[in-house]
Amino acid sequence: MRKRVAVTGLGCVTPFGIGRHALFDALLAGRPAVSLISSFDTSDLKTKIAAEIKDFDPNPYFPKSETRRMDRFTQFAAVAAKDALLDAKIDLNRFDKSRAGIVLGSGFGGISTTLEQHKTLLERGARRVSPMCVPMMIPNMAAGNLAILFGLRGPNETVCTACASSSHAIAAAFRMIQNGKADLMICGGSEAPLNPLILAAFSSMNALSKRNDEPQKASRPFDKNRDGFVLGEGAGIIILESFEHAKARKAYTYAEIAGAGSSADAFHITSPDPDGLGAESAMRAALADAGIMPDKISAVTAHGTGTVANDPIETRALKAVLGERAYKTPVVSIKSMLGHTLGAAAALEAVSAVLSLNEGIIPPTINQEMQDLECDLDYVPNIARKADLKYVMTDSFGFGGQNSVLIFKSAND
Repeated sequence: MRKRVAVTGLGCVTPFGIGRHALFDALLAGRPAVSLISSFDTSDLKTKIAAEIKDFDPNPYFPKSETRRMDRFTQFAAVAAKDALLDAKIDLNRFDKSRAGIVLGSGFGGISTTLEQHKTLLERGARRVSPMCVPMMIPNMAAGNLAILFGLRGPNETVCTACASSSHAIAAAFRMIQNGKADLMICGGSEAPLNPLILAAFSSMNALSKRNDEPQKASRPFDKNRDGFVLGEGAGIIILESFEHAKARKAYTYAEIAGAGSSADAFHITSPDPDGLGAESAMRAALADAGIMPDKISAVTAHGTGTVANDPIETRALKAVLGERAYKTPVVSIKSMLGHTLGAAAALEAVSAVLSLNEGIIPPTINQEMQDLECDLDYVPNIARKADLKYVMTDSFGFGGQNSVLIFKSAND
């Protein structure tokens, strides 16, 4: 018999600060995190804006001897994980650490280290390349470092499915607890992709917004005048426990994971299936896994990137799955405020979805100014909304046509 899985801790690092309160308060206020990039010269780039984390310092949370051996994406993950463990009030010394594990997602991993060390190779020669280059740049080192920092000897894995990475990571951790392989899992994702190469690469695909003169209005999912997504950075972590484990230690439960589904478009390396069949398949799989009908979904936290192609396709898939109820179901994209954090996006969206369930309020999709006839659902325009929520579905889609959908259930239901 499959075990029920509770969400007992939430942690995050975003441009709004560290912790769930900093994130959710900003989202409910409809406050955009997008601004002109300050960490490097953008004069040669077509896009000069991002949702950048400024003045981040991991050293108050961990010894400098540890953090200096971590890429920025690992530092984000470590601080968010510590935040989540504190939120869950977990004393890691009071239970079997072989029954606690980690699954994290990241799209680019230690891309900052890769670029820095490549520059060192070209300018100073092979002998000056750091011996820490490989253990800082490989994507699995966020999960590896967390296991070392917290002494967790249970399952330890990393998922790389582009922008669906952290959704797949949460789903994998969910299965491990559900099937009795672990009692507690740290899961989510982290990404630190802000550098000239990544901006130039996405710009060459015409994927990024070029609204440099109005940064705070640049990310506008589902709006007719959207012109691409805005890059962001950060980390989102959730703590999952079996209900038995959480109950035994009298833990507070934010929500329950009810189901997860995944699929492949099998269509194109970057473009989503124009009919939305892959997205639709993942949604239906998650509903079946949760054992509920589509009419049980109270709200959707959308992938909602703000690209010309993604938004109408996701809308199409939601209509196919939810039927007429699609027009009565709130659909929100927090990327309108946070930008697109790639491999971390789904984890931050999961944090937002869980807090919405817990507090009975849905953040808005900001920058909704002109309706697109192909995007005609209720996107909670510009102002947060109170709601009685039972189930919230989160959508995540990645390059290569990799789709992941999670369904969270109210702990009070």
